[in-house]
Formats: sequence, structure tokens, C-alpha cells
Amino acid sequence: MEEQQNKLKQLWEIENKTSKQSTFLPIINFNEIVNSLINIGPFYFYVVDFFDMSISNVSSSIRDIHGFDPETVSFDDVLSTIHPEDLIFVAKAEETNLKFLYEIIGKDNVMNYKSNYSFRSKLKNGEYCLLNHQAIVLTTDENGGFGKSLNIHTNISHITSKNSNTISLIGLNGNPSYTDIKVDFTSKGISSFSKREIEIIKLVSEGNTNAEIANNLNISLHTVKTHRKNINKKAACKNVSELINKFTSNGLL
Repeated sequence: MEEQQNKLKQLWEIENKTSKQSTFLPIINFNEIVNSLINIGPFYFYVVDFFDMSISNVSSSIRDIHGFDPETVSFDDVLSTIHPEDLIFVAKAEETNLKFLYEIIGKDNVMNYKSNYSFRSKLKNGEYCLLNHQAIVLTTDENGGFGKSLNIHTNISHITSKNSNTISLIGLNGNPSYTDIKVDFTSKGISSFSKREIEIIKLVSEGNTNAEIANNLNISLHTVKTHRKNINKKAACKNVSELINKFTSNGLL
């Protein structure tokens, strides 16, 4: 389990995705932010600094849910509550979240989105419940890398015990939302497509021919055909219509 937790933390340390320096956190009314969100059950919140994986501004309600002292709890303590069988899903959910934010939405907009998914977490009585995870990036560095993030965990076990295995990126400040993005954590899925492949799929969806795509992207016709062959293999789709439908349902088109 510790090995899986370390892999999860390494994922956040990918170059140009998390800050390589401490970022300044302005004065923020966390209760006001949290109250503006939908929390349909017992919840707690904290701020994680991806520069050194420290946490701060921990709400006192973490004691009621996990039994942790809000003054001394660490990020490792929070990660240790994740059900061992859900660690792979959480890692894939975070990977999908990062790829979508940086490759689809764009690094300049990461602070305008709230990411959302669920996982099983251990309560202070030793039982597991389904927690809904919401995260809002509060600071970034000059490269757009994650600095500090407000994380909110809500017990939703009274509503459902089934994980949809999806993530959603909810647009703030009038930005569009992307919901029910599937997370394939057993094999290569949507999140395994490269930025170039997604560009080609978008051009295909707009009715462009291979020659037109090659001209648009300034690449050879052979390269386009190779990309399309790899795309079909990864997506396991029989035709263009099925491929476009799959990417549309995942919010990529």
C-alpha cells in the first residue's frame, strides 16, 4: 500500500504539472468557499501544497470523520485512508485529471476548474465509506504548475456505495464543464491518448480528410495514417462514428 501511495505522489511531481517552488497563498475565507459548494453529507477540507506535499488549514471535522488531530495530521495520513483496492483508481483519476486540464483545457485555466471523483475511505471506526473528492487549485507557478489546492472530502455513503469510476471537471466563472469522464484503470483508455492524437481526432470529427489533417498540422500523410491506426487500436473502435461518439461521451470533443 505504501508503494502505491508513493506512486500516487510521484504522479503529482511530474515536470511542469506541479510547482517546483513554494507559491504564495493569499488570505482566503475557506469556510466561504466550501459553503458555496454542494456538500451533501459530513465533510472536511484542507489545503495541500504540491511543492512539499504538506497540508495546512485543516478543518476540525477531520477528527469526526477519520479521528485525526487537525493540528498534526499529514498528507500521508489522509492518503492512508484510501481503500487499498481504490489506490490504482485514484492514481488513474489524477492522471486523467492532469492530462485533461493541461492538454484539453490548458494550463492557463487550471484555476477555473473544480475536479471531482469518489473513492472508498476508512472512517475512524475502521469501516469504509464512499468519499466524494473535490479539489480547486488555489495557486500556480509561472509555468502553470499546481501550487496549492483546496481539497474537500464528503461522506456520500448515505446516497450511494457504488463508484462510477469517472471524474468531472466543473467549470467556474462561466467556463464549460466536462462531466462523467471515464477512468479506465484496468487497461489503456481515453487518458492514454497523446495531445497529437486528440488533435487528429478533433479534425476527423470536423470532417477533414487525411490530406487536410496533414496540411493543417504540418505533418506527412503517412504520419497521419499511422496516428489514425494507433488511435483505432487504443480506442478499440470499429469505425469513425464509434470513435467520435466515444470521445464525445468522455468530453474530449
